Amino acid sequence: MRVIFMGTPEFSVPVLDALTRAGHEVVAVYCQPPRRAGRGKKERPTPVQARAEELGLEVRHPVSLKGEAEQAAFAALEADIAVVVAYGLILPQAILDAPGRGCLNIHASLLPRWRGAAPIHRAIMAGDHETGVCIMQMEAGLDTGPVLLRKVTKIDAQETTGELHDRLSDMGAQAIVEALERLDDLTPEKQPDTGVTYAEKIDKSEARVDWTRPAAEVDAHIRGLSPFPGAWCEVNGERIKLLASTVAEGRGVPGEVLDDVLTVACGAGAVRLLRLQRAGKGAQDAETFLRGMNVPAGARL
Repeated sequence: MRVIFMGTPEFSVPVLDALTRAGHEVVAVYCQPPRRAGRGKKERPTPVQARAEELGLEVRHPVSLKGEAEQAAFAALEADIAVVVAYGLILPQAILDAPGRGCLNIHASLLPRWRGAAPIHRAIMAGDHETGVCIMQMEAGLDTGPVLLRKVTKIDAQETTGELHDRLSDMGAQAIVEALERLDDLTPEKQPDTGVTYAEKIDKSEARVDWTRPAAEVDAHIRGLSPFPGAWCEVNGERIKLLASTVAEGRGVPGEVLDDVLTVACGAGAVRLLRLQRAGKGAQDAETFLRGMNVPAGARL
């Protein structure tokens, strides 16, 4: 099929690779424009742009798709279908209507749960036991279109957003190839009106750990914000990122360190911190972290 690919971050790259491996003709790749980054503030291409250029594909990165000229250029590609995954721009109706078979979106949740910007973070933070990917026929609403294909996976008890992100990216790549192969046989299913939740964009103001919450919620909060933006607390007056944890036995005053392996009391129960990061340093497992910072039993975080 003649495919327009629309994606921007690392999550989208395996999908682009899968489409090319499957023999589809990717006629153009749309992604967000390069951003200035690093010490020299040089323009840095997005992961999708970098990969598309390696593959020798045409790359386009308009700042908007609302103008008639951009919409005409999109339609002139005469694509059979557009595949959209974490692109970053809202698609006007003229763009949705241009490909012969419309636009398919790969969404990293079990719709209608976790529509919106941060479905992976929110699923873990909410304590969900399963998630997945949906191949959705796009329409004007926010992730409201009918679902063509649904793949489910369990969320492991100690899984972080970073780890689940990578698994769902690979699942999405496999699912879209399957969906395109079976496109004529798949029946679009309208999303139910019940069970709708919205995955709001993660705000850094959410990141501070509240030790008065139950252990399961604190653990989910830490794992759900790892690796970015990273949940944090203060240890000996220093702000420390908490990147991995597990629910543990123990009780005490919320925020109290209960032993010499970083088990911390919560409002109910306790969590054991497994991976931490000091400012300006790399992430460390708890044992290595404790060699460089003394955090004895009885300390308060």
